[in-house]
Amino acid sequence: MKKDSVFIYSDSLLSYRFSDHHPFNQHRLTLTIDLLKELGAIQTNDIIVPRMASDEELLLNHERSFIEAIKLASSGNLSKEKAEGFGLGTEDTPIFKGMHEASAGLVGGTLTAVDYVLQGKANHALHLGGGLHHGFPGKASGFCVYNDSAVAIKYILEKYNARVLYVDTDAHHGDGVQGSFYDDNMVCTLSIHETGRYLFPGTGNVNEWGQGNGYGYSFNIPLDAFTEDDSFLESYRAAFTEIAEYFKPDVIVTQNGADAHYFDPLTHLSSSMETYRAIPRLAHELAHQYCDGKWIAVGGGGYDIWRVVPRAWSLIWLEMIGWPNVSGPLPENWLKRWQPKAPVSLIDQWDDPVDMYKPIPRKNDIEEKNRQTVDRALYIVRQQLKRNHQKNGL
Repeated sequence: MKKDSVFIYSDSLLSYRFSDHHPFNQHRLTLTIDLLKELGAIQTNDIIVPRMASDEELLLNHERSFIEAIKLASSGNLSKEKAEGFGLGTEDTPIFKGMHEASAGLVGGTLTAVDYVLQGKANHALHLGGGLHHGFPGKASGFCVYNDSAVAIKYILEKYNARVLYVDTDAHHGDGVQGSFYDDNMVCTLSIHETGRYLFPGTGNVNEWGQGNGYGYSFNIPLDAFTEDDSFLESYRAAFTEIAEYFKPDVIVTQNGADAHYFDPLTHLSSSMETYRAIPRLAHELAHQYCDGKWIAVGGGGYDIWRVVPRAWSLIWLEMIGWPNVSGPLPENWLKRWQPKAPVSLIDQWDDPVDMYKPIPRKNDIEEKNRQTVDRALYIVRQQLKRNHQKNGL
């Protein structure tokens, strides 16, 4: 029997762990699934155990020499000099024991999600362990070893021959995924992120539209620092809806980093849970409008693992399963279980406090700058849609 939604998870995903003090902390997965269980929103039969990606599958996007280097690093047998050439052993992406197995497991989770959706076993699939969008074919970068989304999209192209719209709302530009499909017209990438002027990786400019066959299939909305909910969502809705009409995808893949939130320690945006309610709602709507519901969602960044990520990521699953709009207090048992272990005071409500931060002094300027960015980024789209409408007499 076809399920509406599946949740890809096993405790093996927690093994992707650089160190006890590294900001990328998969304990956020434990906190999220526990919150959903306390809410009564997820059952055992909703959870699908991920498989591990094979070397052949990793080779869809990664160089063999890189995969072999990761295997050597996993067992402590890669020299420091060679490691640096592959982006390993850095402050961002230090080497840890079992790195290959842990990383291939994350990729396998996204591939599991793909097969469930594109084989018709489920309409939607959520794999919060994925979303490592900075990995390149021959180099690790920005907390990311293998790029699960890029491997999965190439797997979709090879196995299912489907047009993929990839939408990335992480505060950091989805550079690795964009780079893998920059000259491919079967994949359209949209990244909405904080401008790279002050933030890693420094790419994702508005004029990065693709090249060769891929020209006009890569889109970036670099938002100004301190962007708030209204402007973030205005930009997101305009870009996503118009690009979906322009590209008409067969399947939508969304990367759901939760680091555009005001509390996130690594970024400079000012979103609240209002943004994280709206992001999956529009993805769900457009998946049914264009793709017969085919929607694969992965995780991504998110470094306030206590106050932000569990609520933001739970809202994706709740949207997928059509759970009534949640508000008010979080489950009391969840708060009692985790507050003693948290280094900060947990937010005890689904929504953020209205006085979470002081008014942004440049609010109007930021909003106008973001509108201009969207207009520039979507110029190609709007010209094509205009021609289509004229052709159809609309």
